[in-house]
Amino acid sequence: MGMLQKLAMKRLEKMNPEEREKLMKKALDPENIAKNQDKILTSIEQMKASGQITEEQAEMAKKKLGL
Repeated sequence: MGMLQKLAMKRLEKMNPEEREKLMKKALDPENIAKNQDKILTSIEQMKASGQITEEQAEMAKKKLGL
């Protein structure tokens, strides 16, 4: 994970549960997913290629996001 991702994760962990839930709902909104579909798919493929996730995990992520 890069430095910015680490900072984002720390900030997310420090949020209260209500704020975190609100943020996640906004981020996982179908409209936002559709708008950024190409970036999401590219990220999943890069993670799979680098060994961060398995083929099964990649397929599960795509299925959950409706890609």
